[in-house]
Amino acid sequence: MALPPGTETRLVGVILERRRATSPWIDFVWRPVQVLDGVPQSPPWTMLAEGEDWTHFYAGTAELTLYRHESETYAYNLEGREPAVWVFLRHGAEAGRIELYGASVDPGEAHAHNDTGDDIVDFVPMPPGVRDWMQDYVQRYPPRTEKYKRKRDKADPEALARRTRLYASDPLRQMPEDE
Repeated sequence: MALPPGTETRLVGVILERRRATSPWIDFVWRPVQVLDGVPQSPPWTMLAEGEDWTHFYAGTAELTLYRHESETYAYNLEGREPAVWVFLRHGAEAGRIELYGASVDPGEAHAHNDTGDDIVDFVPMPPGVRDWMQDYVQRYPPRTEKYKRKRDKADPEALARRTRLYASDPLRQMPEDE
């Protein structure tokens, strides 16, 4: 599928943490811990580090896509205290498995994924290379500053007035001031 003009993409690697849960209903809790600028040579689901009750995995690659008409939300992300990349995870077909569904730098897209209730949405700090790429993109496609405000129609005072000629022809509907 062809992307719209002005659209740019970039691949990033995602590192997830699997931590033993303290809940009696689930065994593990999954969350993203880091996004790598670029794609490492490791195959997806390579174990990177292990602790007493946690394990870090390289989950695979995700594609970040920037669209020109969304540059206002990208600028909003960059202006925040800590620019972020949101990672979307979904439960796999097998119990206890998790799938890397995607990633985004658009807060609105993250909000939409969070509203589904099926996705695990969490953010991680944005790598410097991705931040520089986004800042360059927002400078080339600045957010629209003009706002279109519709003008109201002039009120017609006659439209709200009582029309006595309707009552003049019907003696049962005549109002006292019409007599």
